[in-house]
Amino acid sequence: MGDQLRNQHGIKTWKHVVRAGAHCQCPDSDPKPEDHREHVEPWLSALFQAEHFNVLIGSGFTTAIANIAGVSAVDMRPASFKCSQADAVMQAACKSAKGLGRKEPNIEDQMRAVIELIGGLRVLADCTSVNDGGLRKRADDLLQEWTPALKKTLYSFLKKILATEHGIDRVLADTSDANTDQVRRLLQSFLLPFGSRVGTRERTHIFTTNYDRLIEYGCDLLGLRVVDRFVGSIAPVFRSSRLGIDLHYNPPGIRGEPRYLEGVVRFTKLHGSVDWRSATGPSGCPEIKRRGLPFGADHDHPDVQGNDSDRLLIYPNAAKDVETLEFPYAELFRDFAAAVCQPNAVVVTYGYGFGDDHVNRILLDMLSIPSTHLVIISWDDADGRIPTFHDRAGHDAQISLLIGSHFGDLATLTEHYLPKPAIDRTTSRMVDLLYRRGSLKSDTDGPGAKHRTSGEEPA
Repeated sequence: MGDQLRNQHGIKTWKHVVRAGAHCQCPDSDPKPEDHREHVEPWLSALFQAEHFNVLIGSGFTTAIANIAGVSAVDMRPASFKCSQADAVMQAACKSAKGLGRKEPNIEDQMRAVIELIGGLRVLADCTSVNDGGLRKRADDLLQEWTPALKKTLYSFLKKILATEHGIDRVLADTSDANTDQVRRLLQSFLLPFGSRVGTRERTHIFTTNYDRLIEYGCDLLGLRVVDRFVGSIAPVFRSSRLGIDLHYNPPGIRGEPRYLEGVVRFTKLHGSVDWRSATGPSGCPEIKRRGLPFGADHDHPDVQGNDSDRLLIYPNAAKDVETLEFPYAELFRDFAAAVCQPNAVVVTYGYGFGDDHVNRILLDMLSIPSTHLVIISWDDADGRIPTFHDRAGHDAQISLLIGSHFGDLATLTEHYLPKPAIDRTTSRMVDLLYRRGSLKSDTDGPGAKHRTSGEEPA
């Protein structure tokens, strides 16, 4: 199928691609759900029952919800810096973007270059032995120029993210808005299949590269319990331990038998969040705290102030030392690698454009394990980055594809292709009952054969 994709469309021009098991097509015209649903939905249902099930959600998810709600998504275009050596920063950002397969740099590439520049200037400015032609003074002057500029850019970026949250929240809260029911339904319909695994199985682990809290908001709407590394009620603190407390005990009268809760998901934000802040704990050591920032908070909220942006934990960030730069991101990516790089693991990606090399490397390592599988669902081929990743991976049998505006459309995806919650147990019991009652005919190897031959009523 890999050669077919490359020969039929060219590796950089995927318009519509579907590969689900033996069902492989590259339609030139817009696909029809009835041509693919009977192949795609059962295939995804089987993959969703994997021993280790993970989901990777990118910015395309927020963009899809924002477009349906009629609000503006976060603008990732580069900022306009007026500082000295701004051309050098932009050149470094362009080089970084090109290395990741992006045609144009975004604000993350630009901020990463600025942080590297500030780090080098800080080394020169703090070195007492540097007196060559006023280099130390020049470095100090540039440092005083670039540090506030970066803080201002981070603050502006934070406000854009919150503006998108605010717009979605406003639509969901306005019962008179025609889009309210559709946005809420699509948000819930997308997340529920991932969070409806049986409690005795390993929890679904949702990863995201997004800074916003739309996934958390959707989990609250569904009543899903989110297990992450934060511990505490008033000011949750990020912990290195990964304890998943998801047991409960039966009411009094039954001998305290523990039961696993249903509707529990693990959740990791790989690039940080708009409500994460670095702080000094009671012991004097640095801590990562999650602030009580409302979804779509106003710009005048106390936790959305310009002087607080240097403690904002999004990637990249304006941290002042290597220790803070590595924490908590090293822990988060260790969780990602531990969750996906193991036998019988499945990862489903939606809205992820394969523009983060540190994420792609882990996915490639995962595919080196023969029993793993990757499902890529995307609106387009992400400027050729998805075909490039697919070609680089070389594990065609371990990669399922749903590429194109038809398959990436959130309404079409949730209505026709994603497995319905609890569909496996309910449908299998219904089929068994119908076979038991003689309503359906099949050979002895078909579903329900055991019950027909043994005379047992299905449990």
